[in-house]
Amino acid sequence: MSRGAEEIKMNLSTLTKLTTKSKKRIGRGYGSGRGGHASTRGSKGQKARRSISLIFEGSKLKKSWVKRLPLLRGKAKFKSHNSGSYLVNLDQLAVFKDKDEITLASLKQKSILPKRLKSNIPVKILSRGELKAGLTVLLPCSKAAAEKIKKAGGTIGEENIK
Repeated sequence: MSRGAEEIKMNLSTLTKLTTKSKKRIGRGYGSGRGGHASTRGSKGQKARRSISLIFEGSKLKKSWVKRLPLLRGKAKFKSHNSGSYLVNLDQLAVFKDKDEITLASLKQKSILPKRLKSNIPVKILSRGELKAGLTVLLPCSKAAAEKIKKAGGTIGEENIK
């Protein structure tokens, strides 16, 4: 033996103990410790033979809650019906000149909003960024955005502050 091999000796009693034991697999014979006749599943019945799905309710006598749900058809059946609001920040309004009116049409014209945006989707102006021009805003905006617009010399319809 070489001298390097003598210096490296391993003492098995100083090794760390393993704390996790492997899970007992039921129904794999008597030697597994959880084997035998019923293998911890009780005696007879549906649960002893197979797993039951989450939507199982017991019997076919009463109509299942899954069957009571409305049946939506087509490609958009998983699409949300609530589209939410479209948010515009003050830094996006820098393309407008002094005393311009901010409406849905003017935002579409400057390509801040998509041209095909439906008119029933609400648009709200938020306060991120700075505004240098005094604009007339005819859309709903946050209180912080309203303060910044007024500070820049613009006006807002009072019913539009939310």
